[in-house]
Amino acid sequence: MLREEISGTDHQNADTAVTLGRLATPALLLDKYRLDRNLARLSSRMAERGIVLRPHMKTAKSIDVARRVYPSEPGPITVSTLAEAEYFARHGFRDMTYAVGLAPHTAERAMRLRKAGVDLKVLLDSPEQARMLGAVGLAAGVTPTAFIEIDCDGHRGGLTTSDPKLIAVAAALSEAGVKLAGILTHAGESYSLFTPESLVAAAENERAVAIAAAGALRGAGHECPIVSVGSTPTAHFAEDLTGVTEMRAGVYMFFDLVMHGVGVCTTDDIAISVLTTVIGTKPEKGWILVDAGWMALSRDRGTAAQRVDQGYGLVCDVAGKVYPDLIVSQASQEHGILAIRPGSAHAMPNLPIGAKVRIFPNHACATASQHELYNVVSADSDAIEARWPRMHGW
Repeated sequence: MLREEISGTDHQNADTAVTLGRLATPALLLDKYRLDRNLARLSSRMAERGIVLRPHMKTAKSIDVARRVYPSEPGPITVSTLAEAEYFARHGFRDMTYAVGLAPHTAERAMRLRKAGVDLKVLLDSPEQARMLGAVGLAAGVTPTAFIEIDCDGHRGGLTTSDPKLIAVAAALSEAGVKLAGILTHAGESYSLFTPESLVAAAENERAVAIAAAGALRGAGHECPIVSVGSTPTAHFAEDLTGVTEMRAGVYMFFDLVMHGVGVCTTDDIAISVLTTVIGTKPEKGWILVDAGWMALSRDRGTAAQRVDQGYGLVCDVAGKVYPDLIVSQASQEHGILAIRPGSAHAMPNLPIGAKVRIFPNHACATASQHELYNVVSADSDAIEARWPRMHGW
């Protein structure tokens, strides 16, 4: 049997007698070759431009994946939960940005990590948060470090460059004894784009807003050493990064159907999939039933607003070759219904009960979060090489 120990290491000696054909389903697969190729693609792009890449680990949530990013020693990362920060700290990571707005209880928890020697930088956008963070840091006996969040496209939180609160927040940080790390922004609206021209424009807007905010702070006498930008689409389409010091991205490690719809990747770049088994057929309805419902695939329907709606996922054979226009058209808790995309002339493949297929996810973060571990495979083999655990929680 494939060994079940979870020790946070790459189980390269796993029993290769366990193959995709014998794996209990539904199961999350990770193609190690595609993962490494995706990592190298963005790492090289940022290195060529002299930009620090601070990978967002919210997608992978796995020390084994992190060690593919940093094979020699831990480097800078971004996290979306303090559970992630604590998990990666236990594995030796010390340079982190917690890229979610701050509340009193998260400030206290973050300062415990700083007291333990983790350079954890937090994010805020109000004088109230600045004063609260200063008080929490004082009580903990540490000096906090914070980014001011900048809104570059109306996607989420943050301040605009013309908002008077920008300077007020910096002043409040200084008065509260909090070190200003710099500014941080995220071009989340890039996920709704799909042409190279619009993605290049989004990346330039992200950069321009970021450096304008940094300039406003510096003009008011505040140091702003880090100018942090990032989304997977803008990271890959930015042509000019002048004034930017670091890039954050996460889903680029795995990619998914949303990123395919945006135009950032091909289906051959998607590194994760859900292995599922045919459990029924309804030829009169044009359906094939599988044992992967939304508990395995997630409820994410991120491609619904794109030019091509992929349902709950795109169906491939066991080797990862896409069946033309075969999607998961419906999903209940533990059932998925495969059907040919409406309007397509392609025929339903012959998939008898017991056959296995793979489903490419709409949103890698959401699908991966449904599973406890990655079953690691390589492109040229159907053997399960290792099992890499994922962490959960907040």
